[in-house]
Amino acid sequence: QVQLVESGGGLVQPGGSLRLSCAASGFIFRINYMGWYRQAPGKQRELVAGITAAGNTTYADSVKGRFTISRDNAKNTVYLQMNSLKAEDTAVYYCRRAADWGQGTQVTVSS
Repeated sequence: QVQLVESGGGLVQPGGSLRLSCAASGFIFRINYMGWYRQAPGKQRELVAGITAAGNTTYADSVKGRFTISRDNAKNTVYLQMNSLKAEDTAVYYCRRAADWGQGTQVTVSS
């Protein structure tokens, strides 16, 4: 079955960086669009970044220039490099493929 396993979250100070990973299995990774979403307390889940099978990327306006999504098809893994983190980036970050979601990884930006 499809599995999406996120890792790399944690506590970081404002201005810091984190790299999230999502290891995928159970489907043909290289032909699938992959997305990173986040959900902050009391807010709706929102798209942060997406990457097509061809490597084309899209970003939420709030993270453009700070976050970078990438994929390694040999490792069936999608990444989210997050730089210049802000308190408002605090959320649970989820990996998604079609109707499948990972369990999420907590990112907390605080001094």
